[in-house]
Amino acid sequence: MPWFHDPLDFLGSTEQMERESQSLDRLIQDDETAELFRFAREPSATGPVELPWLDVDRAFFIAVAQYAGDDTAIALDYRKSSADPRVNASDVWTSSATYTWRTVTETSPSS
Repeated sequence: MPWFHDPLDFLGSTEQMERESQSLDRLIQDDETAELFRFAREPSATGPVELPWLDVDRAFFIAVAQYAGDDTAIALDYRKSSADPRVNASDVWTSSATYTWRTVTETSPSS
């Protein structure tokens, strides 16, 4: 991901991934935080949740910022397929928006 400037910690176990992903439920509860980090959940007033937003009910973190405050992550995105998720990553560097989510690959690395 050439747009990344901050180091990440790749989560080494499903327990770590579950723990980090639980933060999505907490963050979506605050409207300002959800808007800032482009977190949404269906049903949305505007229809299905699409990029550059992350659907918190269909995402699972696999990497998070190495340093607190960098607020970057990589997530498996199960919106299109429950068997073959795409990989999305946050982008705070190249977009005119404060924070967006971009597709890294349309299928998970193990596919």
